[in-house]
Amino acid sequence: MTLDEKLAQLVGYWLDQNGTVAPMQSEMAAGQKDAGALAEVTEHGIGHYTRVYGTRPVPPVERAQWLWREQRRLKRETRLGIPAIVHEECLTGLAAWQAAVFPTPLAWGASFDPELVRETAQAIGGSMRELGVHQGLAPVLDVIQDPRWGRVDECIGEDPYLVGTVGTAYVQGLQDAGVHATLKHFVGYSASQAGRNHAPVHAGPREIADVFVPPFEMAVRDGGAASVMNAYTALDGVPMGADPEYLTTLLRERLGFDGVVVADYFSVAFLEVMQAVAADRGHAGALALEAGIDVELPTGDAYLQPLAELVRSGEVDERYVDRAVLRAPAPEGAAGPAGRRCLRGRAARADRPRFAAAPRTRATARAGVGRAAGR
Repeated sequence: MTLDEKLAQLVGYWLDQNGTVAPMQSEMAAGQKDAGALAEVTEHGIGHYTRVYGTRPVPPVERAQWLWREQRRLKRETRLGIPAIVHEECLTGLAAWQAAVFPTPLAWGASFDPELVRETAQAIGGSMRELGVHQGLAPVLDVIQDPRWGRVDECIGEDPYLVGTVGTAYVQGLQDAGVHATLKHFVGYSASQAGRNHAPVHAGPREIADVFVPPFEMAVRDGGAASVMNAYTALDGVPMGADPEYLTTLLRERLGFDGVVVADYFSVAFLEVMQAVAADRGHAGALALEAGIDVELPTGDAYLQPLAELVRSGEVDERYVDRAVLRAPAPEGAAGPAGRRCLRGRAARADRPRFAAAPRTRATARAGVGRAAGR
């Protein structure tokens, strides 16, 4: 693989980036190109396609058709022929138009029912595989500390053991369905100062080890989680996205994680533009890569040309690029059954796609509501 081909496998591309589903999303869209320029964008391949179903309302069957064609194009027209990994949000079900909706993670915790959560995750994962999605950006294993924090509704609860037990069940269910789970946000994110998102975290090593790490340890060791996402925050003054003590020493060497670490959206670029620990995008990419972030999401703001220049100049050792490439998983079932059926003339009816709420899916969702309410 050439350097450009390696780096292309370590970034995502967001086809519909102009919008407001991630912090500073529109401000970070300078590298976006027209949808007709995908051949140029993917000249050296591409690692991830970001939220092809969940960024804006798109007819799911039509999108599955497009994805099937696009994956085949990547295999046919790029030198290495590697299809892209497709990732989506999936906390309350696949975050896409017409998909089934399930109770929130707060309800998972209130249910005290790991088996039901596992069944829920299996149903969610099945809908994702149907559409050719490989990776889900869930579960959130942040232990609630302050109800003012704006992401409490994504969390499971306030007790580390409860969060770990229920979160691990979700991981097992999603991965049983063939979709990689992503543990987030490693680590300490929910303890941000004054409940402000992205604010710094002031917590000692004992609190981190006793409160915030155990859910991740359980999901890694008992659940076999395939992916971890870093937190935006700085812990004791060091941004998590640039801290090898947590992303490598703790996560990999002590907890035994052997999967892929993906960046929370724009967190690599934030090392320059928000946390000011890097002089430019290239050095932000170097800090993140050396710390242990393998894949930059949602786009390649730092890991493409800016990082490539530092590698070619000898300032960054290419072995860090090689390490990340070896960790990145190869996609399986590149477009999913729905896309294949569409092109074979056997697509599900557009008004009742197969991934929508079937009777068993609705029963699982209702059971979750009932258990959370104590029924």
